[in-house]
Amino acid sequence: MKTKKILSYTLAVMLLATASSCDLNEVPVDTATNEAVFSSEAGLELYAASFYDLLPNTDVGVFQIDDNSDLVARNGVDDYLAVNALSPITSSGWSWTQLRNINYFIENTEKSTVATKNHYLGLARFFRALFYFDKVKRFGDVPWIDKTIDVKDDATLYGPRMSRYEVMEKVLADLNFAIENITLTSDPSVTRITKNVARAYKTRIALFEASWRKYHTEDNKQATANTWYEEVVKEANAITGFTLHATSPDRSYREMFIAKSAFADETILSVALSASLQVYSSANRRFISPTYGNRPSLTRRFVNTYLNLDGTPFTSKKDYETTPFVEEVKNRDLRLKQTIRTGDYTRTENGVPVIAPPNFSQTYTGYQPIKWCYDERFPFDDESRNDNAHIVMRWAEVLLNKAEALAELDKMTDAEWTSTIGALRKRAGITGATLTSLPNTADPYMVSFFGGKFTSPVLLEVLRERGTEMVFEGLRPDDLRRWKLGNLFQSSPMNGMYVPALGEYDLNGDGKNDVYFYQGTKPTSTTPGIAFVDVSPSTAVGRIQLSKGTSGEVIWNPGAREWADKKYLYPIPEPDRIRNPALGQNPGW
Repeated sequence: MKTKKILSYTLAVMLLATASSCDLNEVPVDTATNEAVFSSEAGLELYAASFYDLLPNTDVGVFQIDDNSDLVARNGVDDYLAVNALSPITSSGWSWTQLRNINYFIENTEKSTVATKNHYLGLARFFRALFYFDKVKRFGDVPWIDKTIDVKDDATLYGPRMSRYEVMEKVLADLNFAIENITLTSDPSVTRITKNVARAYKTRIALFEASWRKYHTEDNKQATANTWYEEVVKEANAITGFTLHATSPDRSYREMFIAKSAFADETILSVALSASLQVYSSANRRFISPTYGNRPSLTRRFVNTYLNLDGTPFTSKKDYETTPFVEEVKNRDLRLKQTIRTGDYTRTENGVPVIAPPNFSQTYTGYQPIKWCYDERFPFDDESRNDNAHIVMRWAEVLLNKAEALAELDKMTDAEWTSTIGALRKRAGITGATLTSLPNTADPYMVSFFGGKFTSPVLLEVLRERGTEMVFEGLRPDDLRRWKLGNLFQSSPMNGMYVPALGEYDLNGDGKNDVYFYQGTKPTSTTPGIAFVDVSPSTAVGRIQLSKGTSGEVIWNPGAREWADKKYLYPIPEPDRIRNPALGQNPGW
C-alpha cells in the first residue's frame, strides 16, 4: 500500500469503525452500521489499511532500538536500564485498542459474503499475531482475546492472563492462517503485506520463541524449542523472489538504507516516506546532531567482531588491542566502512564535498554511524527531514534466522552455510574458506563476547554475522532477551578507539589532524576545526576517559546502568493491575 493511500485510508477508517477502548475495562463502542464496509472488497481493503499502524513508527524508526543494547554507546541511560527507573508505576504498554479494531474486523468479515474475504482475514490475523507477539515479549503472560468484548462480559474484562506459551501457539496459528490465505504474493513497492512478508515475520517470531524456550530454562520448555526452530527453517525455505542486493561490495550494503525507494530485490517490507507528503524520519538528527537524540556510537568491543577481508578474525592479530583507529579499519569486512565513518568517507554541505572523519563533537567512541544517514548535511542533520525508505524486514534477516535455527538444530551443512552466512560475507567483500566451509574452531574472542554462553563454532559465527549485518535494525535488544543474556545490557563496556597517548590524531589518514585528546587546561592547535576532547580523570557522568589514564581505549560514561533478571518482562502497570487484580504481577515486581 502506498504511503498516501495508507494515510487516507486510515483517516477514513477512523470515521467508519470506532475502536475507542484503551484497555480491557473500557466500554467498547460500536458503529451505527457496518454494511458499507463489510459488504464489498473495497470496504474490506479500506478497513484493513488501518492495521498498518502497527508497523514501526518511522520518526524514531527501527534504527534507534539498538541504542539500548550491548553494541552501542549512547547519550544517557534509558529508563529500562537506569537505576530504579522502571517500576509498576512507570511501566506502560498495556493498551488493547488496536486488538479490538482487529477483532471487530475479523468478526464482521467472517460473516461477509465477499468472495475474497479470506485474504483480508489473513491480513487481520497477521496483524493480530504481530500485536500479541509484542505483548508477549513485553509482559509474558497476557489475556488472549479473540472477539469484540461486550460491556457485560465480566469474565473477559476482569479475567486472568493466559500462559505466554499458550498465547504463542495461538500466534503461530494466526501466522499460519495468514500465510495460507493472503493471496498477494509480491509487491513492487514492498510496502504491503504479502504471503512472503507473513512468512518472513514468522521466521523472526518463531526464532524468538525457540530461543526463549531453550534458554529460559526456569519454565522447563527446552524440549519444545526444536519444534519452533524447525518452523523457522521451513518458512525460510518457502520464501521466494528475493536475493541479496549486490551492486558493488563497496556500496551495495549501505545504499539500501539511504535509498528513497526500497530495493525490491532484498527488501521484504518497508514503510515509504515522502518529502511531498511531509512524511519523514529523523535518522540524521538522531545519529549526528550533538543536541538531538541519543548520539549512538558503536563500541570497540563490537567493532572488533568484524572480520578481516581475508575471512580471518581481526582479534587473531597479536596487537589488535593497541591498533589505532586509522589502521584498524583497513582491510576489514566492507560493511564496517558502510556502517561507520572511516578512511575516505566524505559528506556534502549544500552539495559541496567535505572530508568527514569521525567527529568527536558528535560521537562518544569514534565509531560514528552512517548506515541510515544521508551524506548531505543540510537540512537533514538539523531537521527531521529524512525521506529514505524505512526498512523493517529484508532477506538478509531471513537468511540469518534460518542459519541460527540450523545451527541450533545441529543441521548446518556446507551447502546451507554457503547460501546463508557465506552469501552475506561474499556480498561484504570477504574471501577465503569462510564463504563455503563450516568453521570447526571456536573463536576465543567470540566465546568471551557472549560470556561463555555459546561454544559451538558454527553458532558463534552465525551470531557474529547477525551482529555485523543487522546492527541498527532494531533486533539486538530482543536477541539479548531471548538468549537470556540480559546482563550484557549492563556489563558491556562503552569503549571506543585506542589512543596511544595524549595529543593530536589524524583519524582518516588524510594528513590533517582531527581530534586532540588532552587533560587539564584546553590546549591550542593550529589545525582548523579540530575537536578537543578532555579526558581528565573524572568519575562524573557524561565524561570521556582513557582506560589507562593518559592512553588506552576511549571510555564513555553515560551514567549507571542496572540489570536484574526481572527485567526480561516489564511489570504490569499498576493502574491496570488495580483495576483488574486477576492480572497479578510479573515475578520480582
